[in-house]
Amino acid sequence: MKKHILASILITFLMAMISLTVVSAEVEDPLNLAPDSTSAILIEQNTGQILFNKNEHEKFPPASMTKIMTLLLIMESLDAGTLTLEEKIRVSERASSMGGSQVFLETNEEMTVEDLIKAIAIASGNDASVALAERIAGSEEAFVQQMNKKAKQLNLQNTHFVNSSGLPADNHYSSAYDMAKISQELLAYESITDYTSIYEDYLRKGEKNEFWLVNTNKLVRFYPGVDGLKTGYTSEAKYCLAATAKRDDMRVIAVVMGSDTVKQRNAQISNMLDYAFNHYTVENIVQKDEEVATIEHLKAAPKEISLVTSQPITILHKKGNEKRKYTQTIEYNKSVNLPVKVGDSLGTLTVKADEEIISQVPLTVKEPIQQASYMKLLQRTMHKMMKFN
Repeated sequence: MKKHILASILITFLMAMISLTVVSAEVEDPLNLAPDSTSAILIEQNTGQILFNKNEHEKFPPASMTKIMTLLLIMESLDAGTLTLEEKIRVSERASSMGGSQVFLETNEEMTVEDLIKAIAIASGNDASVALAERIAGSEEAFVQQMNKKAKQLNLQNTHFVNSSGLPADNHYSSAYDMAKISQELLAYESITDYTSIYEDYLRKGEKNEFWLVNTNKLVRFYPGVDGLKTGYTSEAKYCLAATAKRDDMRVIAVVMGSDTVKQRNAQISNMLDYAFNHYTVENIVQKDEEVATIEHLKAAPKEISLVTSQPITILHKKGNEKRKYTQTIEYNKSVNLPVKVGDSLGTLTVKADEEIISQVPLTVKEPIQQASYMKLLQRTMHKMMKFN
C-alpha cells in the first residue's frame, strides 16, 4: 500500500513539474510575429543578423520566390557585361507556352532585357523568366544548373531548383532562411529595387497588345519603405513573400512561407517590419567603395594601390541599449599578382564589436591595376638606388 501511495505522489510531482516547464517555455517565447505561416525569418540586410525566426531551415516549395535567384543570375550577367538592358531577346515557343502567371509573350516576339526584367519583378512572368534563362544559359535546364551552382556557392543547405519560375515540380524546394540569403545577395545590386519597387507599368505601351503590369507585392504601395522583392503562390506552397524595406540607413528582409491567405501573408510581413524598425537601428561604420588603405607595389601601375570596401559595414544596435564599441583590423594578402581586376580581393577588413566578429569585407580596387612598363620599372629602380646612395 505504501508503495502505491509513494508512486502516486511521485507521479503527481512529475506532472506538476512538466506543467511548470510548459508554462515556463510559453513565457520564454516573447515574439509571435508570424503565427499564420509555416516558416518565417527577419534579418538585417548588411549584417545578416537574424531578428526573428520560425522553422527557418525547413524545406518548402518556394513558388515564384524562385525568381529571386533568377533575378540574381540576371543581375550578375548584366554586371559582367554578357547582357545589356537594351538588348532585344527573341521569345522561343517554349518560353511563350509557360503557364501560371505570365505577360503573354508571343513566339518570336522581341522584347528588351529591361522590359523582361520588369515582367519578372512586377508581374512575376513565368514566360519572361524562361526567355531570359534561355538567353543567359542557352536553355532553361542549363540555367537551372547555374541556379543550383549559385546556391552551393552561397552555402545554402536546404535549396534545390528544378525550374527558373517556381512552377510546381518534384524536388523543387527552399527554406525561409535560404530565401533571405538569396535576397540579401540580390540586394547587393542596388538597381534591382528600381524594378521591384514599381507598382504599375506597361509593356508594349501604345501598341494594340499593350500589357498592364501591376505589382503582385501590394506592400510596395501600402507599407512605407517597402521596395521589393518577390511574392509566390501555388496550392502546395500557399502564399509566400520575401519583402524588403529601408528606413533611414537600415534595410531589412522579411520572409514568410505557407500562409493561407494574402491578408495573413501581408500582415505577418508588416508585423516583422514593424518590429525591426521599432526596436533596432544601425550605425554606419564604412560605406561601400570607401578607401580604407593603400599599399605600394613597385611593379604596378600605378605604384600606389588604393583599397576600397566591396560592401558597406554597419553595426546593428537595439534601441535603448548602449552602443557597442568596435575595432577595425586589416589583413593584407601576402602577395599581389598583376594585373588586378576590379573585384579581385587584395585583403580583408574585419570589424569586431565586443570581440565578436560583426563583418569581414573583401578589399578590392576601383580601377584595374596593370603591370608597369619596362621604362617605368627602370625609372623606379634607378630612383630607389639613388635614395640609398
